[in-house]
Amino acid sequence: MNDILNFLIEPYQTASALHISLELIAAVFGVISVVYAKKENILVFPMGIISTVLYVYLLVQWSLYGDLIINIYYTIMSVYGWYMWSRIVDDKQQHLLVSTTNSVDKLKTFGIFLFTSIFVIIVYRYYNVMPNHLNFTESVDYAVTNLTAGNLEDFRKITPFLDTFTTGIFFAAMWLMANKKLENWLFWIVGDLVSIPLYFVKGYGFTGIQYAIFLILAFQGYKAWKKNLNKQT
Repeated sequence: MNDILNFLIEPYQTASALHISLELIAAVFGVISVVYAKKENILVFPMGIISTVLYVYLLVQWSLYGDLIINIYYTIMSVYGWYMWSRIVDDKQQHLLVSTTNSVDKLKTFGIFLFTSIFVIIVYRYYNVMPNHLNFTESVDYAVTNLTAGNLEDFRKITPFLDTFTTGIFFAAMWLMANKKLENWLFWIVGDLVSIPLYFVKGYGFTGIQYAIFLILAFQGYKAWKKNLNKQT
C-alpha cells in the first residue's frame, strides 16, 4: 500500500502548489462535464471548456504535446457541440436527438482517427518525442517489446505511441459526442482504458483518477443514451 501511495504522491513533491491546484480543479470540472453529458445536458460543454482550458495551460508547462493537442481540440469541439446541441433541428422545435452512426458517419469517424494519429506521429517524430529513426515495422516492434517487458521504465518509453492512439480515439469520440451519436461512449471507454495507466505512469495521479471516473461514467452514459434512443423509436 505504501508503495502505491508513494507512486501516486512522488511526482507531486516537486510540483508547484499552483499546478497541483489547477490539475485538481480541471479534473473536477472534467468529471462534472461527463456527468452532464450522461444526462444529455448542454452544460457538458461549458463545464468541459473550463476543464480543457486549464489543461491546455498545464500541458504547455508539462510539455505533453499530444495531450495538449487533444485539449485544444476539445475546447474547439465543445464550442461546436454547444452550438449543435442548442440549435433547433426541425419544425417541432426539437433539439438534436441521440442517434446512431450511418455509413458516412463511420467513414468520417475513421478519417478523423486516422488523420489525427498520423498528424501526432509527424509532430512527435519531428520533435524527437518518438524515435524518428525507426521505420513502421521497427516502430511496431519497439512498441510491442517495451509494452510486454513488464518494466515501468520500458513502459514509459512507449507513452508517445499510446498518446498517438488515444489522441485519435478521443478526437473521434468528441466529434461523435458533438453530433450526439451513441457510439461516442464506446470510443471514450476504449480511450479511458488506455489513458488510466498512461497518466499514472506519467505522474499525474489526479488526472489518472479522473479518467478512472470517466470510464465508469462512460459505461453509464452509453446505457443512458441507449435507453433514450430506444424511447425515440
